[in-house]
This record gives sequence, C-alpha cells and structure tokens, in this order.
Amino acid sequence: MILCGNPLAQYQAHRTEIDQAVMKVLAKGWYILGEEVSAFESEFSTYIGAGYGIGVGSGTEAIHLALAACGIGRGDEVITVAHTAVATVAAIKQAGATPVFVDIEHDYYTLDPRRLEAAISSRTKAIIPVHLYGQPVDLEPIMKIAKERDLKVIEDCAQAHGAEYKGKKVGSFGHFGCFSFYPTKNLGALGDGGILVTNDAILAKQAKLLREYGWAERYVSHLDGWNTRLDEIQAAILRVKLNYLDQDNSKRQQLAAAYDQELSGLGLRLPAARQNCRHVYHLYVIRMTGRDGLLDYLKQKGVGALIHYPMPVHLQPAYRAENKAVVLPETEKAAEEIISLPMYPELGAENVNRVCQVIKKYFQERTS
Repeated sequence: MILCGNPLAQYQAHRTEIDQAVMKVLAKGWYILGEEVSAFESEFSTYIGAGYGIGVGSGTEAIHLALAACGIGRGDEVITVAHTAVATVAAIKQAGATPVFVDIEHDYYTLDPRRLEAAISSRTKAIIPVHLYGQPVDLEPIMKIAKERDLKVIEDCAQAHGAEYKGKKVGSFGHFGCFSFYPTKNLGALGDGGILVTNDAILAKQAKLLREYGWAERYVSHLDGWNTRLDEIQAAILRVKLNYLDQDNSKRQQLAAAYDQELSGLGLRLPAARQNCRHVYHLYVIRMTGRDGLLDYLKQKGVGALIHYPMPVHLQPAYRAENKAVVLPETEKAAEEIISLPMYPELGAENVNRVCQVIKKYFQERTS
C-alpha cells in the first residue's frame, strides 16, 4: 500500500535526533512553555521572516487566537474560502465572527482577489487567505485591498510551511501568519500543535496573553483568555524537523516534477504553480471529470489517493443553513473533480512511478 501521507516515514528518517530531543525534555522535567517552546518560537519566526512567534495547541487555535488578538468577534465578518479544511471556518466561528465565502481561482484553487471587493461590507473586519496544497495565494492585490479598507489579514499557512510569494515566505505578509503542525504537514509534529507569527509587537503581546488565561504573571488574568499551549516535547521534535524543512520541500518539488512528467498527455489537469512563487506541494492534486472511477481504481491497486476536500464548507451540514444563498461555482466544480495523489518527502521516485503506472493502466483499460 502506498499511503497518501506518511508521518511515520518522516519520524523514521530523523528517528535518532527526535528520540534524543524527546529524552532531553523528559529528563529535564519541564513540559509546558519552557526552553524548547521559546527556542522554537524564535527559530520558526526567524525562518518565516517574522519578529514574533506564539506556539499554540493547533493550527485551528492559531487562527482563533489571531482573530481574538485583533479584536475580532461577535458581529464581525471575516472573508475566506469554502475550499479549505473546515478548521479555517471553525476558527472564525469559535471567535464569534461570521464567515463570508468568496470563490477560488480556476488554476490555483486559492482565494480569487477579483471577487474580494464585492464581499466586503461595513461589518467586514478581516480576510483569511488560505495557501492551499502548498500554493501561495496571490497576496499583492489582497494586501492592497486590505490596506485601503483597513482590514486585518490573517494568513492560513497550515499547508504551506516554507512556501514563498515573490521572494518572501508566506506568513510574513499579513498581520498574522498561522501554521498547523499536524503530523502530515510539511513541518509536522508527532501530535497536535500550531503557531502564529507576526511582525507587530502589540499584537504579539496580546496573543501571548490570550494564549494562557490572560496571564501577564502567573495566576493573575489581565484579559479574558483561555488555554492553548504548544508543549515542550512537540517543540523539541519540531526544532529537529525544522532543520530539514527546506530539504524536504525540495524533495516534494522533485516528486511533483516527476508526476508532471509521467502524467502529461493523459488528459488530466495537473497542478499549476503560480509564477514568481515557491509551491511546496503539501499535496499533489490532479483533476478530471468523472474522477470517482480513477479514485476507486487507485484504491483497488493499493494507492492511497484521497480528496482534499470532497465537500466545500458552505455545503456542509453544520454551515449549510446559514449559507443557502452562497453559490461558488469554481469551488463546487473543483470539489467534484480533484484527487490528491501520494506526496511526502520519503515517498521516492520509484513509488511515484508506480502510482503513475497505475494511472496509465486505468486509462488504457478504459479505452480498450
């Protein structure tokens, strides 16, 4: 079986260093918000090109915390996309705000800046562009509109660790950049974890207070905060893996190039990489009409293909009632046609070739 993602292979690739880092934490006896978290916050924010990092319990909590630190809550609207993990929208709702959906670009599956102005109302307070599949959003026009309208921009970078837009890493453009360290991510922990980064000292201070009950000093709450902390063990693991992130992203790009070469000419729509950007291929997503036949065939042949994501958020039962009037043709069409092929640094060219041979055989059998 070729898995779609394989966090175990990533652990095995760096097992000695990870085990040593974990044992060091265990022996030290300090397990929450200690030296490892502080060091990782500094190292990761520096890597992104941001001045401050605040480690939290998950990527969802990173977005929630960013919204709260920006003072966004009940009665406010936040513009985002429905073609995303539901976590993006769950965080908006958790903050008490209302998600407003805009459609995606046809080629890149990310927020279409041309549709942004029409979605802005007097209640709009923020935009959350999602760098989906490792592909940077077209940030320049979004940042321009946000500045003109005095809106906060919170980048959802959960699938884009190390991706770049016009020479700068995503997460460094908005008021906050939010990252998940779920085990399958380009930079994944061995459990849940997240971080938000910012270049704004005031916002960083606010987020840090909110992260832990609003404490400026222990047991004294200055704000109505909550508990969302990155633990020492996960931070230690992430510090090890951060050293390999660029190398691993390069492997993903090489595997994507191999897929491109092998799958060209089959009538599939292959991933498009935005010009002047660095796509880091968290996922390698192909597209075709009538995709279910190929998806079933891949599974029968031991290829763990998946769909990211089969149902847009605005059509899901939890959100459908409040979004009855929302029509997103590009989003809805994409959800019917996409397939995520196996993609992780340890996959190797041989397994990419095996996947491609299965796909080629499917088309041969279909036409014979």
